[in-house]
Amino acid sequence: MTTNRRPERKPDWLRIKLTTGGHYAELKDMMRSKTLHTVCEEARCPNIYECWANRTATFMILGDICTRACRFCAVKTGQPTELDLEEPQRVAEAAEQMGLRHCVVTSVARDDLADGGAMIFAETIKAVRKRLPLCSVEVLIPDFQGNQEALQVVMDAKPDILNHNIETVERLSDRVRAKAKYSRSLELLRRAKIMKPDIPTKSSIMLGVGEEWDEILQAMDDLRAVDCNILTLGQYLQPTPGHLPIERYVHPDEFAKLKEEGLARGFSHVESGPMVRSSYHAHEQVQSAAGAKTSAIL
Repeated sequence: MTTNRRPERKPDWLRIKLTTGGHYAELKDMMRSKTLHTVCEEARCPNIYECWANRTATFMILGDICTRACRFCAVKTGQPTELDLEEPQRVAEAAEQMGLRHCVVTSVARDDLADGGAMIFAETIKAVRKRLPLCSVEVLIPDFQGNQEALQVVMDAKPDILNHNIETVERLSDRVRAKAKYSRSLELLRRAKIMKPDIPTKSSIMLGVGEEWDEILQAMDDLRAVDCNILTLGQYLQPTPGHLPIERYVHPDEFAKLKEEGLARGFSHVESGPMVRSSYHAHEQVQSAAGAKTSAIL
């Protein structure tokens, strides 16, 4: 249910404890020393303190300037000038130094590149695997403007999870996401499964931007129709006054009901809660997906 009234204050369930212990400072220093970006910082993720304290981070490759200007996102927008061919090696070095068991790699949108940065994604997957053979690798990719050859490059590198976010329900997609298309995102997830049926796919929906209950359920159905395996649902938080306003704060009980709805529809894992973001508890999601794949084989 939506309302036209803007929320007046942040509810208690969205208040986080700021903890900047030794691991947080150590990880921040390491990222700076290797000139790496993280979506944790660039997107102002509310879970950064918890995740960094636990030595978990989502690497953001292909620079820190995005060619799109999505109304929900805090990442800088402009014309990128950076294309660092050594970046995959530095990401792998950082992952090794952190002793990761699950590595998440995302990027800005690079519509200025013919392949949208697919080659750098593939090289990053390979570099991490070379240094950490037992580390699973999840990639959260842009839509590559529908370029199927670019998607094939990423799928051929065999990530353990292929993640692409639809972000919101179909009715609100054009308002929320710059240049992206709801149907194109679903098509990407569909084609990823055709290319590599054994690789789990994942997507995310943020709530509180004006969606209706039935629209959320329809988005779930749309994702399952393209055999998407993992779903994350979280509360949208407005990064700055100039970004998309919050329509409402979604209660944890509603998130719990949506988790039930998702699992009933056949998702192998649903992470649903106010503070959930696409990569939150990602290591648990890859385990659920692996378990579901094994059960299907048996």
